[in-house]
Amino acid sequence: MKKFKNKYALIINLILVAGFLSVSLTSYFVSLSSLRKEIRENQLPLTSDNIYSEIQRDFLQPVYTSSLMATDTFLRDWVISGEDDETKIVKYLREIKIKYNTFTSFFVSDRSYKYYHTDGILKKVSRNSSRDEWYFRVQNMKNDYEINVDPDMANNDTMTIFVNYKVYDYNGEYIGATGVGLKVDAVKNLIERYQKNYGSQIYFTDKDGNIVLHGSDFKIESNNIHSIKGLSEISDGILRNEDETQKYKKNGDLIHVNSRYIPELKWHLVVEKSEKKAIKNIHKALYMNLGICAVMVIIIFVLINILTSPYEKQLHQMATTDKLTRAYNRQAFDLMMMQTIKDSERNSSRFSIIIFDIDFLKEVNDEYGHLAGDEVLKNVATLTKTFLRKSDVFSRWGGDEFILLLKDCGIEDAYKLAEEIRNKIKISKVVWKNNNISSSVSIGVAEYHLKEDADKLISRADKALYISKINGRDRVEKGYLEDDFSEKSKQKKAITV
Repeated sequence: MKKFKNKYALIINLILVAGFLSVSLTSYFVSLSSLRKEIRENQLPLTSDNIYSEIQRDFLQPVYTSSLMATDTFLRDWVISGEDDETKIVKYLREIKIKYNTFTSFFVSDRSYKYYHTDGILKKVSRNSSRDEWYFRVQNMKNDYEINVDPDMANNDTMTIFVNYKVYDYNGEYIGATGVGLKVDAVKNLIERYQKNYGSQIYFTDKDGNIVLHGSDFKIESNNIHSIKGLSEISDGILRNEDETQKYKKNGDLIHVNSRYIPELKWHLVVEKSEKKAIKNIHKALYMNLGICAVMVIIIFVLINILTSPYEKQLHQMATTDKLTRAYNRQAFDLMMMQTIKDSERNSSRFSIIIFDIDFLKEVNDEYGHLAGDEVLKNVATLTKTFLRKSDVFSRWGGDEFILLLKDCGIEDAYKLAEEIRNKIKISKVVWKNNNISSSVSIGVAEYHLKEDADKLISRADKALYISKINGRDRVEKGYLEDDFSEKSKQKKAITV
């Protein structure tokens, strides 16, 4: 990841340097077509990329906070124990709000349907209430979390951006939804900051073309891009494509437009740049002292990198690492899996995955307590890391389940490594309050096949894991293509693990 990040930063640096030199050396009489090409191919996409990166950064903390809440043992234990003391959850939510500086924090129990927030119980959610549709949507969604915009009933229906995160008990059963909220006004301030920094008009639309978010100085003749003169001609392309660069005329000015889909918000980011404004900037640049400007840009760039590098490293670690085991979290693993699949298809390289979970960890928690269970989890993670290469990716998949991504590794080598890990864990012991706690793992391995998506690959390894449990646990099974599972794959439905 660090190598990829450094390579990406180097590319951006070279583009910035090349852009600065080209502008500095371009004469006053540069043709209009060259200017349009610069805006279309460099300025707008780069601006859009930077804004997207900043959006991801700004939303990273709320998503991370909600993730911590969803996996917090206090929250899960409180629900499992019967929600008997409501003051505890209210105090917990209030502390989350204060500590992470959110507009609100909440939890909705799937057992009692009570909506808890920082001031107490707001209500009971109901399938018959349109205001509660969001909860039952979260209840049935496949992803662990979503970001959506809704009025906050607990705060006078203030428009709020919510991060809704599913909460599971220790057996993987859904028990409720938790999360935090940010004021939409706060996001508007971010937009205005982006517009000031990048000299562009920025707004967001939903899938139907409705303009849902913009800065305070945004002047429009309609709230839907299908109805805006000039823009309506390219509106279908904006909404249809995930990344699109187009142009339209407005009051004699040529407006260049770059749009991209933001999956976290399910909105389209639209960045507009006026050609007239660009020409004015070029005129001003011609009269500036190019040498001084170049020196200042270099100094500023170096200072920004010096000041932000420690923060970026810390933020990256917080966003990608499981706090307990120090392994990658699921979100980070998904990104690396996608990149590995792309590399494999491009280079025809092999890779495999290993999925394993700890046998009878619930019994350890029940007998010795969850702190003892945490020590077992940390011990398993520590032992597993001793077998890894620099290119291998180790992640906590959830609960007591872990996943390994092994680049340039076929299924036979993956199987051997899995056996080594299994044997190492089996002979190790965790000492907890004068008790020696032994543990074992059940493992499934699978090799990637070209044109196979990540979900299918993980599903094959997961089925192999379940087969290893059927066959007595503390063993390794291989996950082949779907047709090769035969009757064994059907046995998954007949067991509870």
